[in-house]
Order: sequence, then structure tokens, then C-alpha cells
Amino acid sequence: MAKFNENYLNLKESYLFSEIAKRVSAFEKAEPDKRIIRLGIGDVTLPLSGRVIESLHSAVDEMSKADTFKGYGPEQGYDFLRNAIKDYYKRNGVELDADEIFVSDGAKSDTGNITDLFSVDNTVLIPDPVYPVYVDTNTMNGRKIIYMDATADNGFLPMPDPNIHADMIYLCSPNNPTGAVYNKEQLEQWVEYALANDAVILFDSAYESFIQDKSLPRSIYAIKDAKKCAIEFCSLSKTAGFTGTRCGYTIVPKAITQKASNGSEMSLNKMWNRRQTTKFNGVPYIVQRGAAAVFTEEGMKEAQAMISIYRENAKIISDTMDRLGIRYFGGVNSPYIWFECPFGMESWDFFDKMLNEIQVVGTPGAGFGANGNNFFRLTSFNNKENTAEAMERFETLFK
Repeated sequence: MAKFNENYLNLKESYLFSEIAKRVSAFEKAEPDKRIIRLGIGDVTLPLSGRVIESLHSAVDEMSKADTFKGYGPEQGYDFLRNAIKDYYKRNGVELDADEIFVSDGAKSDTGNITDLFSVDNTVLIPDPVYPVYVDTNTMNGRKIIYMDATADNGFLPMPDPNIHADMIYLCSPNNPTGAVYNKEQLEQWVEYALANDAVILFDSAYESFIQDKSLPRSIYAIKDAKKCAIEFCSLSKTAGFTGTRCGYTIVPKAITQKASNGSEMSLNKMWNRRQTTKFNGVPYIVQRGAAAVFTEEGMKEAQAMISIYRENAKIISDTMDRLGIRYFGGVNSPYIWFECPFGMESWDFFDKMLNEIQVVGTPGAGFGANGNNFFRLTSFNNKENTAEAMERFETLFK
């Protein structure tokens, strides 16, 4: 008889956003005439930019002609996109080799799939609260997880504890869900800790394009020696509205190596390449052409114009919190506003209150970990009109 992976028994019954969808669906059936405004899941609402659409159409036309048709492409990504990403990093002060860049269908997939490269004997250090994928994928594999407290007291930016040893470290900056951003000095401490513990940092920079403060690192590789200990994940989902188009990339430096038990040298870069060529057929050519357009001068201007709209929405939300005297984090260098639940409520109770009384959907902090139990996340990824109306409704809770 085939034995199932019993580590799945250790997972919560429902993925966070599945539970939210279930509750919203039940409300819609009971109250079909009431209009719900969604500020919960981090999905974008603005359409793809003109430069991207133009490139997608051009690529579709190429696929209609025998001399420009593309079949299987390189699993690592086409050179034109890898080089565009390389140049983007260079403009931001980071030097990479193109063969350290691997194009994928998004950061969510890669942050989970990267666990293929690591033994189940590794101890994983994960902040609480945290993006659920980090926890669930390692739980599926049966790894030991140590949680580090991210709280209001430390600005939801936990720092390394020299008394704790970890082999794999998940960091997300700008953070999902809290919107907090590590500064250079803080990331230097994390790199120092990783090197001292022979650990690997798994750095999620999916929201780097929202950083406005030029003193804040947009890449872990802005830190000296980070290439010796850090893998970076990024995505065009929030940068350019690719949530439905699906394209991201992962940086695996060639400098991260280790001696195997038999004395041979192992390279994470070569291992990830082997993993991808075995389990992944690559991102569609059409999508990669659209992605490459994002990194052109015009494409970047269009992407930043989209992000500026979401920043305005974030300000509408944060201004509301300021007027009401509610403590919050994020909203400046991040599309997320993470605030303390009013009325002393726990987050799922406040979720139900917002849904039932004002028909605004957010994300309960408890879904991200125990330290989020009294916090709540709103996103700026709706349009300006809906965001403004949602905040008008929100203020009625306090009258």
C-alpha cells in the first residue's frame, strides 16, 4: 500500500485565503444586494500597461509564423529576459551574472519549490506573522520550524538571536503582511548571522518596487557578502500587474556552495538549475516578451505610474487610521497597511464585523501567525474610488 505524506496532517485545514473566500461567499448568498469592497487579498486591479500589451501582441504574432514560432524554451528563461533583469539590478547598484537569474511563474512557486534543494534535517527560522507559504511548504516537508517574534515592539522586524541556530531563514522586505521594511544595518546583521551559522537566507523581495526611501535596500545583494548566503525571490505580480500573467524570477548566486558528506562540492546554483530542468518547462515565450517590456525605460515608467496609484490608495487608508488614532505599520514603502484591531477585538471577529456591518473585506492577522491575532491587513490594490468608499464605511464603525 502506498504511504501518504503524513506531514500534511500538521497543516491547518484551510489555506488562509480559502477561508476568507468561503466566508465572503456565504455572506454574498445571504445578502446578494449588498456590495462588497475587497481590500483583502493582494491582487492588483489595474490592467497591464501599454508597452507590455504591445509586446504580448507582437509575441503572439511571432507564434503565428513558422520562421518566428517558438516551441520549448530554456527552462531558466530566455536570454533577452535574463539580461533585462540583470541590467535592472545593475541600475540599482547590484552586479549579477545572467546565469544566476532563473525566470519562473512567480515568487510563490519558487519560495515553496526552493525547499527541494535542502535536507529535511535543516532547522527553519520563520518570522511570526508571516506569509503562509513559507510555513506550509516546510511543514509539508516535515522540517523543524522555529518562529521568531515579529511584534509592534520591534516594528515587526525581528532580528537574529545569537543563541538560536538556524539553517534556513525566511525574510520578506517589504514585508507581507506587515508592510515593514528592513534597513541596511538590519540586513547586515542578518547576513552576518547567516554566515556565522552556515545558513541560507531566503529573501522575498516581491514588493521591492514600492520602496520610495532610497536609503532602504531593494535587494539583499545591496549588502556585502550576501551573495555567499542569500537567495532572492522577486515577482512582476505587484511591480507590473502580472498576477494573472504569471512571471517572476529567482536569483541563486554561484557563490553559495557546500561540501557534501562525500567531500564533493555542491552548488545551489547548479542544483536549482538541475531542479528546474527536471521539474519545470519554463515560462511561456509570450509572457517572457511581455515581462521584458517591463524593464525597458518606457515600461518602467508605466509600472511606476501604476504603483503610484496604489501608493495613493495606501495613503487614503493610512490617513484614515491617523484620523481615528489607530496604530498601524506599512503603507509608505509597501502596499499593505497592518493595523491594530479596534475595540480590543481579535482579527477573525473583526473580519466578520467588517464584512457584516460595512461589507469591506480585509485579511485577519491571525491567518499569518499567532502574533497577528490582534492585527488586521488591508491592501491598496483596489481602485481609488473603492478604496475611498471603503474607508468612509470604515469610519462609520466608530460613530
